[in-house]
Amino acid sequence: MNTAHLLRSSLLAIFITAFAGCAMHGPDGQHARHHSPRPALVLQVSDNDPGKWNLTLNNARNAQSELGADKVDIEIVVYGPGIHMLKADSVTSNRVAEAVKAGVKVVACQNTMEVLKLTKADMQASVSYVPAGVVELMKLQTAGWSYVRP
Repeated sequence: MNTAHLLRSSLLAIFITAFAGCAMHGPDGQHARHHSPRPALVLQVSDNDPGKWNLTLNNARNAQSELGADKVDIEIVVYGPGIHMLKADSVTSNRVAEAVKAGVKVVACQNTMEVLKLTKADMQASVSYVPAGVVELMKLQTAGWSYVRP
């Protein structure tokens, strides 16, 4: 009898845990704002390397070309040394602005900006901001976004 009770209790605990996890991501859940009913791609850039930036921007453009720019959500999350490529005077400035114009969301980590003493005035006008880049990546992945780090 104890084995049956233990099994029922374990199954109930698993069900409650699974249900609670689903509820967090429902319409009113904390990750609901990140949910996308269509394909969604999040790209990470944390390197101060124009080559990696160009590869990332190419990945975004290729995804839009293959799937249709209006049929895929793409966000590039930038933190650490990669944040320098979002400065107004960076070598990738024009390409980043073009990507944003094409519908790619580019977000800068405010934690990194604070550490590097960068302000929004230092950054390209097309950039959006998140408090913590790593947390943004976690939220998007939890909401089902595909993750790529070129």
